[in-house]
Amino acid sequence: MSLAQLLTPEQLHARLGQPGLVVLDCRFALDAPDYGARSYASEHIPGAQFADLEQDLSAPVHKGVTGRHPLPDAQTLVAKLRAWGLNADADVVLYDDGPGAFAARAWWLLAWLGKRSGVYLLDGGLKAWKNAGLPLSAEVPKAPAGTFSGTPDTSLLLSAEQLQQRLDEPTLSLLDARALPRFRGEVEPLDPVAGHIPGARCAVFTDNLDSDGRFLPADQLRQRFAGLLDGKPAEQLVAYCGSGVTACHNLFALSLAGYPLAPLYAGSWSEWITDPSRPVATGD
Repeated sequence: MSLAQLLTPEQLHARLGQPGLVVLDCRFALDAPDYGARSYASEHIPGAQFADLEQDLSAPVHKGVTGRHPLPDAQTLVAKLRAWGLNADADVVLYDDGPGAFAARAWWLLAWLGKRSGVYLLDGGLKAWKNAGLPLSAEVPKAPAGTFSGTPDTSLLLSAEQLQQRLDEPTLSLLDARALPRFRGEVEPLDPVAGHIPGARCAVFTDNLDSDGRFLPADQLRQRFAGLLDGKPAEQLVAYCGSGVTACHNLFALSLAGYPLAPLYAGSWSEWITDPSRPVATGD
């Protein structure tokens, strides 16, 4: 079974209330950090807990050292997952507003901690849930503490130093999930330096989705990534983005397409540029 799994809104609705099921609302907005918490307080899928990108799924930022969303401390995250009711054998459903980037970050973190089965993204997110006319709630659930225990898998991560040492490797495929104008260095709304890591290819994460915001079929995703790999071995692929969030969407889509789970450069562009000695490229 693929590491990446999807549920439709109807499938999730049929499973609500099952013992052990954990649903996490991962909504967030980069330009309004309190958006997710406000939206959750207003309405959410019944029984869902709220997982905030910056408060729960990231560590504090150290300006000039880390990227914008450093990985959380593993055991701190494990404690939060237990507080949300997670057991080792539980099923977990993750959602955000629809594109899935923040939900995919939570999916990757669970995989990093060793939770490799029973983890689903809600295909189409809350937008699809609402379009299906399914119920919403403002009630904050009280879950019994879970017993989940996780250990970070360091093979899923690449540091800036490790990546820089590999830039000249001819077999390296470095995929950047940001939009093309940011990749080219034409605009940069979030970080002080524009451009991309030399040798990277632009693999916009939203191209994993159809016009309704749902993931493309596996064969179409495989065709997409085969073109981006351009004959290079999938085992040499590394994913990055602006801060280690939307790259997880590409990693989820790659897994849907049948590729092995590739490493993440978690610090991504916002960390890369903290050291002016690291090379920067612009254009295609």
